[in-house]
Amino acid sequence: MFKKYKLRNYNFMLLISVIAAMLVGVVAINAADSSYTKKQAIGIVGAVVIMVFVSFIDYHFVCRFFIPLYIISDTLLLAVLLFGDGVNNAVRWFTIGGLTFQPSELTKVLMIIFMAEMLRRFKEKEAINSLRCIALFFMSIGIPILLIYKQPDLSTTICFTFVMLIMLYLSGLSYKIIGVAILILVPVTGTFIWYIQQPNQKLLYAHQVQRILSFIYPAKYAEENVQQLNSVMAIGSGKLGGKGLLLQNSKSTVASSKLVSEQQTDFIFSIIGEATGFVGSVIVVGLILLIVLQCIRIARRSKDTCGMLLSGGAAGLIGFQSFINIAVATAFIPNTGIPLPFISYGLTSLLTIAILIGIVLNISLQKKQF
Repeated sequence: MFKKYKLRNYNFMLLISVIAAMLVGVVAINAADSSYTKKQAIGIVGAVVIMVFVSFIDYHFVCRFFIPLYIISDTLLLAVLLFGDGVNNAVRWFTIGGLTFQPSELTKVLMIIFMAEMLRRFKEKEAINSLRCIALFFMSIGIPILLIYKQPDLSTTICFTFVMLIMLYLSGLSYKIIGVAILILVPVTGTFIWYIQQPNQKLLYAHQVQRILSFIYPAKYAEENVQQLNSVMAIGSGKLGGKGLLLQNSKSTVASSKLVSEQQTDFIFSIIGEATGFVGSVIVVGLILLIVLQCIRIARRSKDTCGMLLSGGAAGLIGFQSFINIAVATAFIPNTGIPLPFISYGLTSLLTIAILIGIVLNISLQKKQF
């Protein structure tokens, strides 16, 4: 479980970058709604402790339990549908001792571990492009995708699917298979957009269809874009240097006017833009990019396939989830709620991403020697 490591191999750059991002999150959350600041600060302390502890656990030991972890993940997703708490027509959380737990956040991490080990085994047998591997891949991700979608949580479903596909690609998937998939995907996407506009479509929930159509036809569905338009207004009003971190004390800010709901979570980037302006926004994006690049660097230097896939999956998750969050806040894509890694309020998201980073840090401790 534990090995002897050389401290000089520890990736302090990644550790410091993650802690810095978490601290930025506390400041941004405090600017949005100070009532959440204390919980997030306590969560960061716990997350850092967990992250450092996990970083000294051999990731090969963790991957041995990939099947039990998969079962635990699916069981939690099923349990939350049956016994979870409903909020705004969504059932995604358990409430334990006054704290909420979101199983889908943990699923992202557990499935990255599961998929890294499963694909490693196929790669060692040179069977990544076999029908058995591809069929098992889609069967494995199909169950959690369905359970997450039923919550409903379309944003997490999309993010999760993308990360799994990234890992399949990194494992050595043939470009011929990728080409065929793209040729199939293009007409399917067009058909999907047409179908969801039909009166009796069964694929998406009504509010999900409204959000997609409001993005395609903004003039026709203007009322659906109010949240995003206010977010863009907040970001733009920050100009170059921002309005300062005490937004709640001023009557002339979007934050104090509550024009964007739940700014401490899905729309945290609008607070960053308004409070710190273009300069602060670029710094935050750069900080997230640095974390992603460090994960990619560790993946490239990993001594084995499992380590490479774990680090690559972490980079894919952090990068793509950050893209979705910021793209929604800037009205670049349709409105769909997902937290900004390390920064948005949410203890489940914070602790689970800390576990994943801890695993990546352990991979860096066992990097390939040149």
